[in-house]
Amino acid sequence: MLLQTVRPNIVQAIRAYRVDDLMRAAEGVGQHFLYANLAAAQTKQDVLDRIAESFLFPAHFGKNLDALYDCMTDLVHKAGAQPGFVVVLEQLPDNPRFDREAREQLLDVFRDAADFWGERRIPFRCFYSFQ
Repeated sequence: MLLQTVRPNIVQAIRAYRVDDLMRAAEGVGQHFLYANLAAAQTKQDVLDRIAESFLFPAHFGKNLDALYDCMTDLVHKAGAQPGFVVVLEQLPDNPRFDREAREQLLDVFRDAADFWGERRIPFRCFYSFQ
């Protein structure tokens, strides 16, 4: 029910949604739930490391924004049919070492991934919050 109230291919602030509710909603419709708690991250590299670890990216992950996009799109697409995705990036850093520009670049990767999956008619919803 919860996911029916959220557009299928979007990146948005988590706002009033709770992580547990999003996880249950994803499981309820058989979609992948990807969660990264970024509270300990301070830099772009910390954020990428934590996402790679949390999302179980392959060891050869390049730990840059292009590699993140590839892992969120082509790599998964080549693995076969996908049911959809609910992604949560909790507590993105908000500091001089990971400033607004860095956050927007990261979120742009997820926006591009949402477009990629949207073209394939596969729901991809990404929710984020800041520290």
